[in-house]
Amino acid sequence: MDWNFLTAGQLAAAMRAGEVTSAELTDEAIARIERDDDAINAICVPDFDRARAAARDADRARARGEDRPLLGIPVTVKESYDIAGLPTTWGLPPHRNFVPAEDAVQVSRLKAAGAVVLGKTNVPVGLQDVQTFNEIYGTTNNPWDHRRTSGGSSGGSAAALASGFGALSIGSDLAGSLRTPAHFCGIYAHKPTLGLAASRGMVPPPGPALPVEHDLAVVGPMARTARDLTLLLDVMAGPDPLTLGVAYHPTLPPARHERLRDFRVLVLDEHPLIPTGSAVRAGVGRVADALVDSGARVERDSSLLPDLTEAGVLYTQFLFSGSVARFPVEAYEQLQARAAGLSADDRSLDAARLRGMVFRHRDWIEANSLRELHRHGWRQFFAEFDAVVCPITPTPAFPHDHNPDLMTRRIDIDGAEYPYFDQLVWAGLATLPGLPATAVPAGRSPEGLPVGVQLIGPMFEDRTPLRLAELLEQKIGGFQAPK
Repeated sequence: MDWNFLTAGQLAAAMRAGEVTSAELTDEAIARIERDDDAINAICVPDFDRARAAARDADRARARGEDRPLLGIPVTVKESYDIAGLPTTWGLPPHRNFVPAEDAVQVSRLKAAGAVVLGKTNVPVGLQDVQTFNEIYGTTNNPWDHRRTSGGSSGGSAAALASGFGALSIGSDLAGSLRTPAHFCGIYAHKPTLGLAASRGMVPPPGPALPVEHDLAVVGPMARTARDLTLLLDVMAGPDPLTLGVAYHPTLPPARHERLRDFRVLVLDEHPLIPTGSAVRAGVGRVADALVDSGARVERDSSLLPDLTEAGVLYTQFLFSGSVARFPVEAYEQLQARAAGLSADDRSLDAARLRGMVFRHRDWIEANSLRELHRHGWRQFFAEFDAVVCPITPTPAFPHDHNPDLMTRRIDIDGAEYPYFDQLVWAGLATLPGLPATAVPAGRSPEGLPVGVQLIGPMFEDRTPLRLAELLEQKIGGFQAPK
């Protein structure tokens, strides 16, 4: 049997039944990587010797009667997580030889749950792209079309899962970095509620690995089925053990509903700041039709929805205010001069990016007050709705574009060009207020490329979009292996 495309749940059941060992699963996964990854380039740092040893340990543990959540399951880890003894570079050439001394908290949780770590997956430089390539490890290709990107910044993990390289992976998300690669590669991913899962040890090299509270960024699970996302999130959720006076508790409330027909869903396929391509619009339509067919309450607009234009601008400002923290003084002063030359009437996203880059502290406080109003609006919205279905990006996976000037790149949407980073506004819809969002497959484009959508849920009610994802998977299907 080819075990490589079975779910983590199926593999666990097979090991419990004695049908296969972790050592056998690990050997088969390694053989597949060695056979197929030259064309994909998803696994940038293999760790096969330690994986085989961990698999043997898992088999001995199972023989002793142990049964941990991920015992013996082969998995991969995004390169940006520290793993003791392996390089953590974030694709940054000056740090190509940095090797941390201890595991990131999420890597420790994977290992404690019994997972077998096959190696690390590729990332863009500094995790700051919608594509995955860097000077150290090269380019990761989309398993569906090697001429196209796998997405970023968790593009290596998404490509690995779509290629059958392990059953699970862990990534991170600031600007759609879990959701976009899932959408481009036809898999599942979940951006948890902000603060739900500890991120210590997922830090630019050379560290230090501190228990930092992030403003937008989260860490989260990736898988080939919705149920596996929940399995992995339950391993990942919880505060950092180094944090005192923790505000968040890892126990999440149950999903609001167990049947599709009971869900109240708002469907969005248009954004005021960027068009939605026809292929993605069709994917949103397929999910909407499945919900209607199942008897769910489906709306196409609501006065309760926070203003999308203001949300897009606020998100852009927050995102880019953090991107220049380590800029040289001279470069930062040039940005300040450019921002000072903007017209007060310029409300474009390009202007929002530039203004965000030179935010003063009082600017940030003012923007944060507006964000809190948006969070309040979402609380009111989710009193009447259970989820939002909407795009992740306006298009399926696009051709590789390695233009070093990211600000001059363009994204093609049905034949018209738009600024490259404008495509992030859909990802920002959930990221700005810190809401959970689950990326699910929603069919394929006319060119045969995967198309995904995101299911946005209420804060700290991650199980609601995850359960909706599982029910939709049963209704319209889910992951399919690329030919």
